[in-house]
Amino acid sequence: MLAVTDLNVFHGNLQVVWDLSFHIKKGELVTLIGPNGAGKTTTVETIIGLNRKASGSIVFEGENILGQHPYDLFKKGLALVPEKREIFPKMPVAENLLLGRIGQDDTEKTLAHIFQLFPILKERKQQMAGTLSGGEQQMLAIGRALMSKPKLLILDEPSTGLSPILVGQVFRSLEQLGREGMTILLLEQNVRHALDMCQRGYVLENGRIIKEGKAKELKRDSHIQKAYLGF
Repeated sequence: MLAVTDLNVFHGNLQVVWDLSFHIKKGELVTLIGPNGAGKTTTVETIIGLNRKASGSIVFEGENILGQHPYDLFKKGLALVPEKREIFPKMPVAENLLLGRIGQDDTEKTLAHIFQLFPILKERKQQMAGTLSGGEQQMLAIGRALMSKPKLLILDEPSTGLSPILVGQVFRSLEQLGREGMTILLLEQNVRHALDMCQRGYVLENGRIIKEGKAKELKRDSHIQKAYLGF
């Protein structure tokens, strides 16, 4: 579904990503892990068109999409849940969700699915989004992305700022989406949760992929255990 090849990305004159290559097959759950500043967010912002100072290729469903506008990529089926959630705090939950649709004819069916994943959003659909807890706002951000019925769902650090209980709830919902056939790219610092949920992973450090493989293999890797899992 997605093939990133020899991607180089710049911020101004500073190169922050070097010769990045990875792929995601339809229906896969893949994680991109690494520390703060490794280039994870820059990579996905380039994929969805927010950062165009880049070279290489990003092929989505057979089409090179590098440099295309974010709105066009959203219509093609790419949806991002940003790290800072970027909800509209002075709008009700229901209106925040509806902003994610793209001319969908089955809005009610999609909303019902989201409310089944996140029942608290149904309970609070008329509540102002800014009054939700951090975990509820994360669920809202994921729900808004799902309103577009994406082909590829990208999540940037969904566990940031959440309690362990809420992290578990969010990841269980993502696992359910995976069982339903959703293709997911997960950027995450909580490496244990990411590798438990996903089938494959790539390790990004200092703008370069240093390791890749099946999640089970990465969990047994000595560098991953020492740097990320506390072994």
